[in-house]
Amino acid sequence: MRFLGETLKDFSDTAGLLELMDLVVTVDTSIAHLAGAMGKPVWILLPFCPDWRWLLDREDSPWYPSARLLRQPGVGDWTSVIRSVSEGLRARFNPRSV
Repeated sequence: MRFLGETLKDFSDTAGLLELMDLVVTVDTSIAHLAGAMGKPVWILLPFCPDWRWLLDREDSPWYPSARLLRQPGVGDWTSVIRSVSEGLRARFNPRSV
């Protein structure tokens, strides 16, 4: 992993970096929306009570077809979300290890 925040000056720079990625994993920030708008595969980590735009009780987004929504099953339960990310990454990039 590398921190590139200081090298990114605007959304054009960020979009260029996202274009190089196979998958974007992020929380609900501008990165999630930019990746979704670009059609990049994006997994968005959401709190138990998310912003209205992510709706409820679904893993997809009507706004961004390339998005997968990973939600806390209970308030503060990020462990379950990270476990889902880990399992999903393993299945996506090394399907024989699942």
